[in-house]
Amino acid sequence: MAKPSFISIKSTGSTKNVEGFFKRTKQQNFVDILEYYAQRGLEALALETPVDTGVTAASWGYEIIQEEGRITLNFTNSATAGNTSIPIVLLIEYGHATRNGGYVAPYDFINPITKELMDHIAETIWKEVTRK
Repeated sequence: MAKPSFISIKSTGSTKNVEGFFKRTKQQNFVDILEYYAQRGLEALALETPVDTGVTAASWGYEIIQEEGRITLNFTNSATAGNTSIPIVLLIEYGHATRNGGYVAPYDFINPITKELMDHIAETIWKEVTRK
């Protein structure tokens, strides 16, 4: 039977820079950054949402949830199809069948917007965290 392998790392010197980095990161409040980008995201989503009546485009919202060690940004849309609870944005995003046997092709507008937004958020937060 093979002997287990272990990795040993020896460090000399001070860890004050690393400790300072983590301490600053833990103390920072990123809610203001998320609020700013959430508003930009709402504007972009509303502009890119296909418009029939305008209800779906006007139904975007967001929530920022703070938990221990985590902050989450969720985008929401309250517009539903007819008397159902089916979100219209999902029908647009993923496509759907129609009552008369037709098909509406998907229109991927949410993912490109949220990806670009998340890239901007990550870049901004990284700059904030690494700032001395």
